[in-house]
Amino acid sequence: MSYKADFRRFLDANPGRVHFAAHSHHFWPDVSFEAHSQAWLDAAAMADRKWDKIFGEIVPRAQKGVARMLGLPDPSTIAFAPNVHDLLMRIVSCLRRPSPGKPLRVLSTDAEFHSFARQAARFEEDGEMAVTRVSAEPFATFTERFVAAAAAGTWDLVYVSHVFFSSGYAVPDLARIVAAVPSKDTFVVVDGYHAFAAMPVDLSPIASRAFYVAGGYKYAMSGEGCCFVHAPPGYGTRPRDTGWFAAFGALEGESAADRVPYAPDGARFMGATFDATSLYRLDAVLAWLERVGLTPAKIHAHAHAMQAVFLREIAKGPLPLDASQLVVPMAETSRGQFLTFRTPRAAELHAKLLAANVVTDVRGDRLRFGFGVYHDEEDVIAGAARVRAALG
Repeated sequence: MSYKADFRRFLDANPGRVHFAAHSHHFWPDVSFEAHSQAWLDAAAMADRKWDKIFGEIVPRAQKGVARMLGLPDPSTIAFAPNVHDLLMRIVSCLRRPSPGKPLRVLSTDAEFHSFARQAARFEEDGEMAVTRVSAEPFATFTERFVAAAAAGTWDLVYVSHVFFSSGYAVPDLARIVAAVPSKDTFVVVDGYHAFAAMPVDLSPIASRAFYVAGGYKYAMSGEGCCFVHAPPGYGTRPRDTGWFAAFGALEGESAADRVPYAPDGARFMGATFDATSLYRLDAVLAWLERVGLTPAKIHAHAHAMQAVFLREIAKGPLPLDASQLVVPMAETSRGQFLTFRTPRAAELHAKLLAANVVTDVRGDRLRFGFGVYHDEEDVIAGAARVRAALG
């Protein structure tokens, strides 16, 4: 079934564009336009009192939608923020050095997105963190190697992506990784941005133990500004990086005169005043997905089918791209929604494609093509023909 009719505003805004960057800036369905407009209308009608609706209706519905997508037992463990970096900083602010003058001991990978990788590198410069990075490649042995590293060390923080942004490889057994961490005091954080609303995810086995961060800019089709964290109960009860919204619903008897109050649920990771328009969009998109029966499993299967069509079509002409250059080969079923080609000409090819109004993205020597539910087979065939014309 085609869902192109639900994306008419984005598709009609630039009808000549071939958009193969659904993993980066996903198109937004039309329901997000109405939701965006409704946020403005509510602000006009309610002014200051709009927050009653935001926290009384929009946030609880969005929490339920996120929890439904991820198999979380309790939607109240979800807190929202404008970006993952804000949430990461609040999580890190909960950590204490193992002893005075000693850096935080961190286990991660060499394939994390900038929201973590850049900040961790900066902490390292000042001796605040000592980061051990497990190589993501070769993928066939990644889980074994990461589990061994997790079990062998005494870590303050373990941070790993569910799907690596630089390749599309999907880590197949999060529960095993989480279980390998020996100390219950260690914070475990999973970056799920390239998995949320893109592939089936069931966090119920690790919901009581691991943080999960993601957002709406990519496969949740909601644009910027609506990221979230699932905060497991008992972990990070009083973040030092805190905003006044984290006091909403604080336990009785804990007053400012005593000590800074915090909500007992995920709201303890809330910040301060933010633009809630993005949450209107996220709420509307999650409701639309449920209404039309478009589950992560269906989205995932569709994207993989479009990947196969694309590779078949570009193989029809001699190109500087072919399946042998895929970082994650098609034979590897544990992969996300995009294809990543490794080539020293990645930047050059990206520029040529963009000049032909074919949108992809490039990361160093890697050129990425992503596929969404607004693509059908006809679109991919036509798009691949444009790629052949631009690069052939």
